Amino acid sequence: MSGRPIPDRPFPQPLSVPDSYDYCRIVARLAARNFYYGFRLLPAQKRDALCALYAFMRGADDISDEPGEVGAKQRGLASLRAQMDRALAGDVSGSPAWPAFRDTVERFQIPKRYLHDLISGAEMDLTVNVYETFDRLREYCYRVAGTVGLCCVHVFGFSDPRAPELAERLGIAFQLTNILRDIAKDYEMGRVYLPQEDLDRFDCNSAEEFRRRAASKNFVELAQFEAARAWQYYGDGWPLLDLVEEDSRAALWALARIYAGILEKIESRGYDVLASPPARLSSAEKVWILARARLGWRDPNYVVRMRERDRRRAGRALGRRRAG
Repeated sequence: MSGRPIPDRPFPQPLSVPDSYDYCRIVARLAARNFYYGFRLLPAQKRDALCALYAFMRGADDISDEPGEVGAKQRGLASLRAQMDRALAGDVSGSPAWPAFRDTVERFQIPKRYLHDLISGAEMDLTVNVYETFDRLREYCYRVAGTVGLCCVHVFGFSDPRAPELAERLGIAFQLTNILRDIAKDYEMGRVYLPQEDLDRFDCNSAEEFRRRAASKNFVELAQFEAARAWQYYGDGWPLLDLVEEDSRAALWALARIYAGILEKIESRGYDVLASPPARLSSAEKVWILARARLGWRDPNYVVRMRERDRRRAGRALGRRRAG
């Protein structure tokens, strides 16, 4: 399948809801490399709901990331926002994904503000190239990934009022992992998602640092520091795995374990986040995680161990930076 999940031009005839879900399943299976592994462990209705959400979110990402004029992309995202509002109001004629998307949002009572915030995050990618502080970066991470966690937790189901906050933090952990994995690729696109205050602290401001084929000692220390911050968010969000409905726990654990596994890969490579290819889990590693999730072999102390190990390493790196 080619083309954008949410087309530029109106789809001539709305699909039935079942056919729309079929379309979204195809989009997710072809494009959602890490997420789709976790989808497979959910009951059919929840799995289909995440596929519908993914098709919408992928549409926003594609508009932001495709080549072209910034103005055209801004108009594309404004059009997507307007189409979304129309779809949620009942006019699902704009895309084959809209009938399933509307059904999912209504069925699982997903607050619309999360969806609007997600589009705002895609808009930030068009105008913000540097994040001066982590607080500013965190705002971006909330919009593009915290909102994903918030939408997903409504599909997973919960009764504990702490669940949404934990879902947001786990989503931010996933995004911080993506940022570390994709530093070189993002730089080629003119985007730097590492906080400027951290680049200053570790003396990694020059373009030369980003163009290296291997990270310098300073850049390795910077990556250690950022990885420790990501582990903190994993640790904060990990209790969510016991708060979602029982039939969603294996899927959520698999998703979280796959993303945390990328962070482990970065660590195993000596934090050389500029090396090619980027850190990824193999298909075999993902299948093993799925098998463990399905069989209930989930280590409850995994993130605690990882967080403590990285915290010590980042502390040493920061201590050396202050001493220097």
